[in-house]
Amino acid sequence: MDDKLSIRVNVADRFYPLRIDRKDEERIRLAAKLINDKVLQYKQRYSDKDVQDFLAMASLQYVIKLLELENRHDVDPMIEAVRELNDQLEDILSDKSDQVF
Repeated sequence: MDDKLSIRVNVADRFYPLRIDRKDEERIRLAAKLINDKVLQYKQRYSDKDVQDFLAMASLQYVIKLLELENRHDVDPMIEAVRELNDQLEDILSDKSDQVF
């Protein structure tokens, strides 16, 4: 069974037809709402700009947040630090065991 859904999403007063997985509908609609809310904030603050400027600023703000979240979830530096500590502990323990015998 094809679990696709055709929807129209409003972003900055333009409608975009999308064919999506049914399970993604809520997330896509929420994303469009967040974009529209941010665009509205910029419209209220800066009346001398156009919608393209508001969309650009909203996009920039959300991508910056995305990058910050990705950096928080980057565990590679932590894994490397744990490996280094583990190596140091092994060296210390092997030195201690050599001294005992």
